[in-house]
Amino acid sequence: MTISKHTERDPNRELCLPHRDEVDTLIQELKHPVKLFFRRKAASLPNKLLQKTGSMFRFILNLAALSMLAGTGATRQTFTSSGEMDITSCPITYYGQTYGKVYVAFNASRFSVCFNGEYKPGIKNDCIVMSGGTADRGNLAILTKEIPTGSGVHKLLPNLKSSGKCVNIIPLKDSQQSEIEQVELGNFGTQAILAIKTYSGYTHVDVEADAQVNGLTVSKQTFQTAETNKGVITDVSGCRLSGAVYKTNTTVRDPNICSTVTCDVNGVAHAVSDCGPMEQCEGMGSCVLSAMCTVIGPTVIDFVGRTHTVPDRCGYTLMRPSTIPGFQVLGVFRERRRKDVSFLDRVIVQLDREGVQISLEQGGRVQLNGKVLMLNTTTQVVQGVELSKDKTGVTAKISASNYTISVLFDGSITMIHMTGPNGAPVHGLCGNSSRTVPSEEKVSEHSETGCEVQYDDAADSTINCNATTEWCNLLKKAPFTACNKHIDPEPFITACTQTLCKYPAVDGLKCQFLEAYARACRHRTDVTVEGWRSKTSCCKADFCQDRFCSAHEFCGEKDNGGETRCLCRAIFASKYKSTSTFGEPTVCRQKAASVTLANCLLEDKGIDYSVLHLNDQACTGEMDNLTHMVTFSFNSTNPCGTVVMVNNSQVIYKNTIMTRNSSMFGLINRHSPVHIDFSCFYSQPDVKSLGIKLKHSSVFQQITSGEWSYNLTMKAYTSPDHMHAIQSSSDIQLDEKIWVELKTDGLDEKMVVVVIDSCWATDQPSPSGRLRYDLIIKGCPNPADQTVKVEGNGLGTSNYFSFNTFQFSGKTGDVYLHCRVELCVRQGNTCVPRCSQADRRRRSTVSKFEDENPAFISLAWTY
Repeated sequence: MTISKHTERDPNRELCLPHRDEVDTLIQELKHPVKLFFRRKAASLPNKLLQKTGSMFRFILNLAALSMLAGTGATRQTFTSSGEMDITSCPITYYGQTYGKVYVAFNASRFSVCFNGEYKPGIKNDCIVMSGGTADRGNLAILTKEIPTGSGVHKLLPNLKSSGKCVNIIPLKDSQQSEIEQVELGNFGTQAILAIKTYSGYTHVDVEADAQVNGLTVSKQTFQTAETNKGVITDVSGCRLSGAVYKTNTTVRDPNICSTVTCDVNGVAHAVSDCGPMEQCEGMGSCVLSAMCTVIGPTVIDFVGRTHTVPDRCGYTLMRPSTIPGFQVLGVFRERRRKDVSFLDRVIVQLDREGVQISLEQGGRVQLNGKVLMLNTTTQVVQGVELSKDKTGVTAKISASNYTISVLFDGSITMIHMTGPNGAPVHGLCGNSSRTVPSEEKVSEHSETGCEVQYDDAADSTINCNATTEWCNLLKKAPFTACNKHIDPEPFITACTQTLCKYPAVDGLKCQFLEAYARACRHRTDVTVEGWRSKTSCCKADFCQDRFCSAHEFCGEKDNGGETRCLCRAIFASKYKSTSTFGEPTVCRQKAASVTLANCLLEDKGIDYSVLHLNDQACTGEMDNLTHMVTFSFNSTNPCGTVVMVNNSQVIYKNTIMTRNSSMFGLINRHSPVHIDFSCFYSQPDVKSLGIKLKHSSVFQQITSGEWSYNLTMKAYTSPDHMHAIQSSSDIQLDEKIWVELKTDGLDEKMVVVVIDSCWATDQPSPSGRLRYDLIIKGCPNPADQTVKVEGNGLGTSNYFSFNTFQFSGKTGDVYLHCRVELCVRQGNTCVPRCSQADRRRRSTVSKFEDENPAFISLAWTY
């Protein structure tokens, strides 16, 4: 294949304008009867047009000659056998798709012009395949010329509503340079036209033209050579919708999609469905019931696309179909981190016969009348209900009275899909009643006392509602647009913004709104939104699966790392936080006492209950596996080191909950010391929790090493994006992850990089203090401390590492962090320490510049 370009200009030759005495002839020619160019395809394609006209070289331009001035010069591209042609200066919109390239090819007396690659039979492509005669070469010239509305072209093709912009002219010749045929593609904005003209070198008796979209013929016509010698012209504008093609400026009813489709002049198709909001097209103009209800956060998106907000924490009827007597789906809502925002906590599938209740709960647990069922991906039939469980959640499915109802619950999102005959009234928050009000659907049987009380928590200052709105509106952008024409994204956007503008975007909540929409699309329309997780960085699909929390807890994120744990619900936690306690008051019996603490409150403060004990270290707390409450107790049989005192004739039994002896932790520990005194007469537990304060928000040093002179700064942050710097006034908890940045200024990153050789902590300002704990050894994390992570070491002039804060066991006061930093001359990646995953140690020495003055820098914190 040979392609070349050159520019030339000859208005009279290139445009072949008719002389003035030819104009009258042209006017007469335009009055000739219009002929069909392509046959109509089914009911969606109206007749296309052709025109016989006089012998002219630039056919499209000549038809417009009455109002045309000379065009601009042409850029010519030649090809032999095949070629890829650049038409970005005159792009063509072919049946609703705009292209800036064409792929031309000759094959067995056929000439093809394609838009998505070279023509190959059976391959999806947009092509025009036509007879090519003996031609085997050609060129493409692009002529820019305004063809105003009202021209001869517009008179021939009334559907053309825009003026012409330019024409792609492709003359074809044989090996003897004889003129065989000419193909022209005209740009009319969002519309396009095609012209074909044959010459004396074309010896076949007819010309066949086959217009294909996605590899399928949408129109095909055979012309006699007598016609093509005079020239034919047609409109190749149209729209695409659901795999079908429609002609521009037409309105047709398409029974395949049960819709009336209008293809406007801009190549945009608008479909008005014959099916109702609870129906789906089955083809052949038939609509059947296929209704989807989605519950996410406090919002119910009902079968007809309306949104209802649940204002409290009670039980509600989600759906009660009139066609299946005794069957209903209930939802019980509970609060999480805020008292004024509720979430669906469990879904109850209720069958009136024998009082059957199947409860779909958090973590994927399922109970039948209070008895836990063990489920897996294999479907089990329980009381006529099909039950199964996979990583997407638990599904309950029932078929009755020609209807099928499936309920999917993953702990956060509920999807209820109902199919069957038309006309079935459905009640409940998901129903199609015009007067659905949440309060009317409340179920007292599943509503706890006081659940109707509504709260108004203080606004969360960390929430940026503008950013939240932008995030939620992703549902109207690619790749979600693949679903927009099937399911309206607006109710999902409303649910997303109303929740995330009030509730923090944690616990995977941001992604759950996107996932709810993608799931609704897949379940109701079989359309899969491809690649949405990678595009939005929403990768975790089984959040909190198989983690079971107590009634006063919910599963949420532990920290920035995304690990999950059971957290206290806001209302439960508020009654203890207001009194700075961890649980219930001491329970006194004769010569005995016990105190019960909430594990979720302990974990909120970074306290591990397993390291706590009474005065006697053998007496530890016992956790209830159902409630997650931790109980410490003593009695006269097992006193656990209880101190007995007499005061004014009263006997006081006193003990203390405390942290395990520091010598049992080794050199360091990451647990705040706890000291809770309790007795039968003690009013409030006293918690002594240790926090950290940095002595300086950052440390700065000037370093000179041989020819290098630079500034070195050490700074600490509380977030992995290094946006929230720790100030000297900041309170940091033990075992909290912090990120430390070592940044240089004054080095040429193209020549030299910075390598953290080692970092360690001491209990004294001197780097050689008596107590030493290593964080980074020879450029790699200490294999004994899994909290240490090193980023970008040896890659540039700045790098980071992170670790969880600690104190030296049995010590109070200051901890000093020291780092040794070296320079390394950049030679590929030879400056990067090699750390194996097995032992996280550096396995080989990097080739580096011998740093004459390795930098030492220290940062201190105090307790």
